[in-house]
Amino acid sequence: MKKNTIVQDTLILTIITLIAGFLLGVVYQVTKDPIAKQEEEAKTKAYQAVFSEADSFETVVEAEDEDLAAYLAENGFTQTINEVMTAKDAQGEVLGYAINITTPEGYGGDITFSLGVKSDGTLNGIEILSIGETAGLGMNATKDAFKNQFKDKNVESLEVTKSGAAQDNQIDALSGATITSKAVTGGVNAGLCAFRYVKEGE
Repeated sequence: MKKNTIVQDTLILTIITLIAGFLLGVVYQVTKDPIAKQEEEAKTKAYQAVFSEADSFETVVEAEDEDLAAYLAENGFTQTINEVMTAKDAQGEVLGYAINITTPEGYGGDITFSLGVKSDGTLNGIEILSIGETAGLGMNATKDAFKNQFKDKNVESLEVTKSGAAQDNQIDALSGATITSKAVTGGVNAGLCAFRYVKEGE
């Protein structure tokens, strides 16, 4: 009797597990495309935020480009360049590049953002796409006071300082969020490295 009960319970649990797995699969298939569309729209808005003067964007480097990944590694970067886009004006002239970057060095995990770099290497700003830092501290990286520090700089690389940015290559750290500040700045440096990679290949 007890054995029959165990078998019945096992069958019931198996059936429930199979049904739950099937339903999860259905939900995934139904929501996959809308989620991908939303992510693509958010990315496009971020590109427009860092290159408002651009009329169109075209892919130059796609995600998981092995040559770019190797180039970044050679230069000491652990960040991921998800893609590089040319930013073009209405006449089709290249204004610069919009770069989508993920840095794994955030206090709360990955931070993904877009970076605009003009053709001469001048930074055109950043726009955060995904971030999970501490509220009131690292999340301040999404505010203009921090983001605007990355505008109009033309340098090889940037560094974070806690004593106030006195030089053009310095970024003033967020109060209580040095790790976040360094993560974003390191991502920007990786973006500049990707910019040089693209320029060298032209």
